[in-house]
Amino acid sequence: MEIRIGIQHSPREIVIESEEKADALLERLSGAIADGTPVSLVDDKGRTVLIPGEKVAYAEVSTEEPRRVGFLG
Repeated sequence: MEIRIGIQHSPREIVIESEEKADALLERLSGAIADGTPVSLVDDKGRTVLIPGEKVAYAEVSTEEPRRVGFLG
């Protein structure tokens, strides 16, 4: 799944591809935002990103859908 996180006062967003379950990730992220504590996320290549919870502007989690091929009609 793809995770996009906007940070306050930053023109760029953080984009991470992760194998973690969306529900568990959103729970950890919302807890960090509420407490103002940092949260660490691990992408599908094993890299770790530390995000300050008090600076998160928004988070968008999208599940992967298979690409459709063909025409509707």
